[in-house]
Amino acid sequence: MAGNSGILLNNEMDDFSAKPGTPNIFGLVGGDANAIAPRKRPLSSMSPTLVVKDGKTWLMTGSPGGSHIITTVLQILVNTIDFKMNIAEATAAPRFHQQWMPDELRLEKRFSPDTLRLLREKGQHVVIKPVMGSTQIIMRLPDGTLAVASDPLTPDDLTAGY
Repeated sequence: MAGNSGILLNNEMDDFSAKPGTPNIFGLVGGDANAIAPRKRPLSSMSPTLVVKDGKTWLMTGSPGGSHIITTVLQILVNTIDFKMNIAEATAAPRFHQQWMPDELRLEKRFSPDTLRLLREKGQHVVIKPVMGSTQIIMRLPDGTLAVASDPLTPDDLTAGY
């Protein structure tokens, strides 16, 4: 744990490159900078995220998922901040991911057939995935109470706030 922050740090060695130039299970290709050694940088980027509004913590979110972590968290932020979704809607919205290698646009199975067709017509190599990440969200409501939401595609996960 990072001090008294409540944030548990990642200790998985598979987030480093066991063999530079070879894709890992998520298709990420690491180099010498990602080697399993001290002072090296993991391929996976954990991003537990706190959003502050009017000087107070307003939203907390995060997700597991290797290379999908950052795009999953970003899509939660866009859904809640830009699209004004409540946290249940934001976490239930379908997600997409593109990471250059492999060169494919990964979409969760919840996208409409019309969307898939349009993306393929534009030349995207679309690959359907059952789930990407497992979002957990805690939001402070205007009255000070906390609302929580867990990803509906990973029902064994739990979000709790106190």
